[in-house]
Amino acid sequence: MTRLRRTASAAAALALTAVATAVLGFAGPASAHVTVNPKEATQGGYARVAFRVPNESDTASTTKLEVVLPENAPVGSVSTIPVPGWTVATEKRKVNPPIDVHGSQLTEAVSKITWTATGDAAVKPGQFQEFGVSMGPLPKVESMVFKTLQTYSDGNVSRWIDEPQPGGEEPEKPAPVLTLTAAAPASSSAPAAAAVADKDDDDEEGDGAAIGLGVAGLVTGLAGLVLGGLAFARTRREPVAKS
Repeated sequence: MTRLRRTASAAAALALTAVATAVLGFAGPASAHVTVNPKEATQGGYARVAFRVPNESDTASTTKLEVVLPENAPVGSVSTIPVPGWTVATEKRKVNPPIDVHGSQLTEAVSKITWTATGDAAVKPGQFQEFGVSMGPLPKVESMVFKTLQTYSDGNVSRWIDEPQPGGEEPEKPAPVLTLTAAAPASSSAPAAAAVADKDDDDEEGDGAAIGLGVAGLVTGLAGLVLGGLAFARTRREPVAKS
C-alpha cells in the first residue's frame, strides 16, 4: 500500500511538472514580443504610449525598430520622445477624407516611425528599450494595430505583424495592439449645480425676508418707546388737580 502511494505521488508530481513546463514554455516566448504600453486609451483624446522592445537574441543586438501606423486609423498629430543614442525618422502618406484636428483639415498623416541605433546604443541581449510616442486625436475605432519590424545586428528581422483574431489564440508573432475605449458621456453635474444654486437663492430670499421682518419689528418697538416717553413727559408737566 505504501509503495502504491509513493508511486501515485511520484506520478502526480511528474504530471504537474509537465503541465508547468508546457505552460511556461508557451508563455515564455509570448511574453517577449514587442508591446505597446499602456494597452488602452480613449477615443478622441491624446495618448502617450511606449513601444517596449525586448531583445530575444542571445548573440545579437537590436539595432532598428520600424513601427507602421494603421491605414484604417490615421492620426493627425504624432511626435516622438528622444531616445539617447537613437535617431528617429517618420514617413507620411496622403489621407482621404482629411483628418480634422481642432478645426484644421490635414491631408497627410504619419504612416511609419523608424528608430535606428547609433554607436553602442543598440539593445543588447538580456535588455529591453522603450520608444515613446505622443499621438492624437485618437480615431473612433475599437483598436489600433501597429505592425512592427525588429532588426538585429546579425541581419535577422523579427516581424511582429500578426493581427489578433477574435476568440482565437495569440498569434506566433503578434503585433502591438492599442485598445481604444469610447469617451465617457458628459457629466450630469451641471443640472445638479443649477439646482443647488436655486436652493441657495431661495435660502437667501428667505433669510432676507426674515431680516426685513426683524428690522420692522425693531422699528415698531422703538416707535412705541418714543411715544411712551412723550406721554410720560406730558404727564409730568401737567398740574395735579386739587380736590
